[in-house]
Amino acid sequence: MKAAPQPPATITVAGLGFRATTSLAALRDALTLAGGPGNLTALATPKAKAQSPAITALAAELNLPLLAIAPSHLQAQTTLTQSPRSLVLYGTGSVAEAAALAGAAMLNRAGQGAHLIAPRATSTDGTATAAIASSESPHP
Repeated sequence: MKAAPQPPATITVAGLGFRATTSLAALRDALTLAGGPGNLTALATPKAKAQSPAITALAAELNLPLLAIAPSHLQAQTTLTQSPRSLVLYGTGSVAEAAALAGAAMLNRAGQGAHLIAPRATSTDGTATAAIASSESPHP
C-alpha cells in the first residue's frame, strides 16, 4: 500500500532589522508587534548584524536558529515598505522584510519563494523592526 502524501510544511521566518544600540527588549517588542514569536522556524538578520548581542540573545531565548543573510540576498527581495535609510545602507526597502523573505526562501528545500504575512512592525522605541514571512515546503 502506498503511503499518503504528506502535507506541505510551513516555514515561518522572522526577519529583524535594528540599530547598533538596540536592546533585547526592543527586538522582543518589534517581534511581538509583527505577530510573533509563536510558530517560528528561524530568525534572520543581515550578515553584518548576526553577531550582535541583542539578536543572539533573542535567538537563544527563543531556541531558534539565526540566519545571517548576505547583502545580495537582501537586495534581491521585493519589500512592501520603502525606508530611504534602509535603501541607502542595505539596498533594500526594509531590512526586516527582506531578511524574512530571504530566510524563508533559503529554508524551503523546494527553492520556492516566500511571502510576507504583513509589512514590518517597528518597536515602540524605534530602534528595531520585525517582519514575518512564510513559505510552503513540500517535504516537512
